[in-house]
Amino acid sequence: MSPSPFPLIEVSGDPRRRGEIHGEAARERVALSIQHYTEQMARMKFGAKRITEVCEGFLPALRAWAPDLVEEMEGIAHGANCPVSAVVLLNARTEVLQIAQRETGCADDEPDGCTGAVILPEATRDGNVIHGQNWDWKAECADTSVALHVRRDDGPDFLTFTEAGGLARSGMNAAGIAITANYLECERDYRAIGIPLPLIRRRVLEARHFAMALKVVAITPKSGSNNMMLSHAGGEAVNFECAPDEAFTIFPEDGMIVHANHWQSAIALSKLRETGLSSVPDSLYRGRRVQRILDRAKGAVTAEDLKAALFDDFASPFAVCRPPVPKEGGNLSATVAMIVMEPAKGHMQIAPLPAINRQFTDYRLDMEVDFTTARAAE
Repeated sequence: MSPSPFPLIEVSGDPRRRGEIHGEAARERVALSIQHYTEQMARMKFGAKRITEVCEGFLPALRAWAPDLVEEMEGIAHGANCPVSAVVLLNARTEVLQIAQRETGCADDEPDGCTGAVILPEATRDGNVIHGQNWDWKAECADTSVALHVRRDDGPDFLTFTEAGGLARSGMNAAGIAITANYLECERDYRAIGIPLPLIRRRVLEARHFAMALKVVAITPKSGSNNMMLSHAGGEAVNFECAPDEAFTIFPEDGMIVHANHWQSAIALSKLRETGLSSVPDSLYRGRRVQRILDRAKGAVTAEDLKAALFDDFASPFAVCRPPVPKEGGNLSATVAMIVMEPAKGHMQIAPLPAINRQFTDYRLDMEVDFTTARAAE
């Protein structure tokens, strides 16, 4: 586990070729990630044979929904010299871990938490969107994640921060669309198997139009709940609190959206039952802490202000910025990465393990539109 910068992998070509480049460049990180999750599920009494069966069981539905993304996963497997089922595991690890928990009765003791925020132009100093989050998960993932720059002939290029072998997580594209995501939980989860979350986020980053990105999140069936926050460099944002079969919208107030890991939509709470707070009670104050810090700079918020909010250490270790903490089940929990994006500028800054490291690496993306000029002309 190291706070070294996440390696940048640049891929291009058709889906198969993109996957092969990704898999070969990230081969060691892919292998380490597969090993990590396989060992975790072995501790849960969920063996390698059953993992393979579950992962292969996703493939027919994935081929029907996104054959090109399955082709890219096959390319990753070829480049990384591993089975396709193992790459499916990396892209459906949330779903597979939940299936393992339900079959074995052995709980995974660390949810995939986050604290995220979008600040719209009317609340920022330079009139551009700022969008970021802390990703709370397993500290070991600081050694298994990458920044992926995808160059495409069939749509906008994009940058995404993801676990090696993954198709997408947080990111932004050259059309000005950005996405982050947070863990949620309700009683409807895992009654049926839907499309794994990284594939949904990938389709968002492939979208040229904001409306199509919103559609993907709103209508795609999911296995479990998740919160997805989407923004556009032109000056808009929509937050979706997603149950497996329904999505509830939250819109900016005073030019901001802040979200942690509990349901906030009054409509959602009138229709479903929150079941995640036993795992993330700190969510109740993490979002409020970030909101309060950002409010101090309202109207003149900068990327540095968002970083300051995401570095908040109130009630550490159960803080907005979480240091590595051992968990009873053998996991090491931490804020794995802080991601701060300014899509109009094509900038994505990422700090690994920010509770113990404040060094950011700036990853760049060439935008298709000069959004700063476009906004000035409004």
